[in-house]
Amino acid sequence: MAVAQTRRVLFAKHLIHETQMPMTEVAIAAGFSSLRRFNELFQTLFHRPPTALRRRSSASRPTTEAGITLRLRYRPPYDWESMLSFLHARAIPGVEVVEKGCYRRTVEIDGSRGSIAVTHLPQRQSLSVSIQFPAVQSLPAIVARVRRLFDIGADIETIDAHLSHDPHLAPWVALRPGLRAPGGWDGFELAVRAILGQQISVVAARKLAGQLVALHGKPLPKNPSTPPGLTHTFPTAKRIATAKSIGLGMPTARLASLKALAHAAADDPNLFRPLGTIEEVIVKLRTIPGIGDWTAQYIALRAIREMDAFPASDIGLLRGATKLDGAPATPKSLLHRAESWRPWRAYAAQHLWAANTNEIPHTERPNA
Repeated sequence: MAVAQTRRVLFAKHLIHETQMPMTEVAIAAGFSSLRRFNELFQTLFHRPPTALRRRSSASRPTTEAGITLRLRYRPPYDWESMLSFLHARAIPGVEVVEKGCYRRTVEIDGSRGSIAVTHLPQRQSLSVSIQFPAVQSLPAIVARVRRLFDIGADIETIDAHLSHDPHLAPWVALRPGLRAPGGWDGFELAVRAILGQQISVVAARKLAGQLVALHGKPLPKNPSTPPGLTHTFPTAKRIATAKSIGLGMPTARLASLKALAHAAADDPNLFRPLGTIEEVIVKLRTIPGIGDWTAQYIALRAIREMDAFPASDIGLLRGATKLDGAPATPKSLLHRAESWRPWRAYAAQHLWAANTNEIPHTERPNA
């Protein structure tokens, strides 16, 4: 309870410093049940009312008529170009747009729909997040998802230093300081992407995801401030689970896997949360028909944020490892090679993928 209360206070303080939201909305957004309790807690902790914090800071803080804008700080360095390039290559038509140094996407939480825009503020060591969303109580969830997607909380100096102990990997780390491990906006969405990407290229998987959104996604409410190209939200697990037909031109086995995934996600709200060890996470995911080791490791890495997840059978990783060591790599040899990278194998994987600049299909190995 104390941890939850501290998080609410810190988020409220962030909103007070960064926005011009009315105090009642700040209290609601931060999860306080009453404005009186909100005021009392601030008085106890800071020896002043919350309005006093705003008077000291509001003159210099950015405002926007279309929603709110927040700054989210990160620990430098941050390889923004690599992050944006990764997201651009996988941007789902209708859901995501990446252009002119900005990432935009649609958002659906508890039936409400809106959008976000994320840009880089290198001088402030921050990302700027503009949020257009009708339900202020969803702001903490939206901010948490942005932090996860852009891997803001990583102690990247510690991670890079650890990986640099490997003399073969060190030059690649030095080439891309601050390379992050992109997360997933939503666990179900990321898992669907992983299944769609089995045995096909990133471009083909992106096209299939766009078709899925057009068939089952909800259209955004008409709003003149909505950026061009954002038209639909990604379909929820319940929507796919109850659909009579998915309607995609895919092998029957993979369509069945999508259905099984949708039912599993709809039935278990904790399916994509980090519960137990990484080995337990992988075992749980592999109980879903059609999800083998590669898919489970990829979901664990990007959706569940297991930073030691490592899809060793991925062709891109194998080719990157071949470049790294100058000798052909196999999944078994790569797993052995990656032992020294623990507990940050997910970041080593990003460097191996980055070392391999060609677009490569992801191959799911049956029963592997």
